Amino acid sequence: MLADIEYPILTRVRTQIEVSPILKLTRKRWWMLVAINIAFVLLGQTAAVLLGRFYYAEGGTSMFLATIVQTAGFPILCIPLILIPLPPSSSPPPDPRTKKHIVMIYLSLGVLLAGNNLLYAVGLLFLSASTYSLICATQLAFNAVLSYFINNQKFTPLILNSVVILSFSAALLAVNGDSDSPAGVSKLEYSIGFICTLGASAVYALLLSLMQLSFQKVLKSESFAVVMKMQIYTSLVATIVSISGLFASGQWRTLHVEMENFNSGPPSYFMTLVWTAISWQICSVGVVGLIFLVSSLFSNVISTVALTAAPIASLIVFRETLNGAKAIAMLLALWGFASYLFQNYLDDSRTMETQKSTETDSSNEIRKESSCVVSLA
Repeated sequence: MLADIEYPILTRVRTQIEVSPILKLTRKRWWMLVAINIAFVLLGQTAAVLLGRFYYAEGGTSMFLATIVQTAGFPILCIPLILIPLPPSSSPPPDPRTKKHIVMIYLSLGVLLAGNNLLYAVGLLFLSASTYSLICATQLAFNAVLSYFINNQKFTPLILNSVVILSFSAALLAVNGDSDSPAGVSKLEYSIGFICTLGASAVYALLLSLMQLSFQKVLKSESFAVVMKMQIYTSLVATIVSISGLFASGQWRTLHVEMENFNSGPPSYFMTLVWTAISWQICSVGVVGLIFLVSSLFSNVISTVALTAAPIASLIVFRETLNGAKAIAMLLALWGFASYLFQNYLDDSRTMETQKSTETDSSNEIRKESSCVVSLA
């Protein structure tokens, strides 16, 4: 759930393998860690979406409670931060002014995250899990556009193709909501759910770009500890804001009745909330792991691609119908992902060719200098 950066994947991989003490691993073990973190993202995010939909389907109604569980499990993130040994910092400690800026960043991004999670909760209330996930996929298009303006990221024809295709995918779902709404959801509520989910995708893309800007301009680092602290502190702020919203709205008064009337029973109600919170944090661990092992861009793309797994899983778990419009929307989403990934592959290839050329030139220069020394001798 963090910012995508402009550094190509392969360049980051090579740099981190050379300098990071935790990554003094064989290539095979490194790929094994990458695969594990990809699995965390795919399984965590898919399970969280399905459990969130299950909460509403079984009688849950509190949008603020559904918002809280998206970040309330953040203490789990302290475990890898404690267990993984960190290299000593060579940079001087930040001055008081910088510390104030960092605190303001955590507060503002945490509040933005809480609002974003509330929009997602409203969207999942009125949409099926498959439609919700496909609309969420538009965050990649929003991210490309906002990164262009905020982070000066390149806007290539393939990226433009991805933006257009993902926009068409969302538009197709917007005009075909009649047969896809959960039971009891009106056309107006479906429209509200669609707008909230689309708005949440845009806000999340903004959050990613602002996080990237924070890493570059203020924090000036994207190490494991810095990224993990960003996740923990923003989640802490978002959880406090969400709990405040729960009490301010008065929804806390009905939680006991909601639990008693939950179709699967109170134990199922409790376990649904607990495992939803855990699933989101499993996803977060995978996201942070991929940022540290590969790059933020790779992590963001994997988390977005994971959204295509939720529609397939929801068809099996909730027996949702796969109508023609939804199938086409899914294919368009995959097409958009492929365009985005292929552009990154091209960037990586160019970077590696440039790096190899530079290394060859440097090697040739060293040989020439050595020859000159030998000749003079």
